[in-house]
Amino acid sequence: MTAAFSTLNEFRSLLTSAPAPDAKALGEAEERNAQLTKPPGALGRLEDLAIWYGSWRGNPRPEIANPQVIVFAGNHGVTAQGVSAFPAEVTEQMVLNFQHGGAAINQLSRAAGAKLSVHALDLDTPTADFTQGPAMSEDEVVAALLTGWNAVDDNTDLLVVGEMGIGNTTSGAAILNALYGGEAADWVGRGTGVDDAGLANKARVVGEGLAANPDRAGLEVLRCLGGRELAAMAGAIAKARVARIPVILDGFICTAAAATLVAESDDALDHAVAGHVSAEAAHFNVLKNLGKEPLLAMNMRLGEASGGALAINILKSAVACHSGMATFAEAGVSEA
Repeated sequence: MTAAFSTLNEFRSLLTSAPAPDAKALGEAEERNAQLTKPPGALGRLEDLAIWYGSWRGNPRPEIANPQVIVFAGNHGVTAQGVSAFPAEVTEQMVLNFQHGGAAINQLSRAAGAKLSVHALDLDTPTADFTQGPAMSEDEVVAALLTGWNAVDDNTDLLVVGEMGIGNTTSGAAILNALYGGEAADWVGRGTGVDDAGLANKARVVGEGLAANPDRAGLEVLRCLGGRELAAMAGAIAKARVARIPVILDGFICTAAAATLVAESDDALDHAVAGHVSAEAAHFNVLKNLGKEPLLAMNMRLGEASGGALAINILKSAVACHSGMATFAEAGVSEA
């Protein structure tokens, strides 16, 4: 199989030339919505979601038949700085748990009728400690982007991506600090449950990471401060954008990865909605910067694509109402 891209510049070109939603399907979906047996706007955001979904699928009366959840796992060299309450070995142990069906995401994917796949990225080779320089070379970040890109099934009609990687809330915070500015303390959170001293340590590490990688913009932020699993999520989200597959974003780390795409192309996430706002302190501000209103607020902070997977049934319900309801004419109901 020929690789879709082999350099960051080639990946950028695919992202910036990605197609727009289908204008004809959008107009027809709006017209259908206006004829359904309900007062205008009575289903609130469900109406907007269904129209948005139909426009990306090119179908004014769509259905969701093949949702896919992908969890990517990677290890981070920055864990040597003591940024997590858990050792790096937990990443591999949790991958086995996913594969054996024992994690929360297994249950949530099953409940949503979604196919779950898990991809571990070079767990025996952590990224470099970004307080000393870039976390990844260009070849390494491109390889991770390609893993994500190729993980999206051709028949997928709704995508959720998530992650597992001890230390990756620190990576996510560093990315967001680089993209949006402010102080490191504005972006770090408790992650796996660090105490106040651990939180201060994470802020120190993020600050040192930015100082060690001063020349950064767009995808270079992902390369210098990210991890393989974050790059893989970005690659999968970008593939979905090119293929017009709607995406439900997960939590803090997923959104940090996605934000690096917007740094390259303003419309890179037009095909995506935010599944939830997590309990990780800075996630609300990330969503605000991206202009995304979350579908759910459940005080979750697990990662694993769990919040995004939970929101699949919200979108399924929106599409089911839009496509399955009768129009006033079909039902023989008089319009106001």
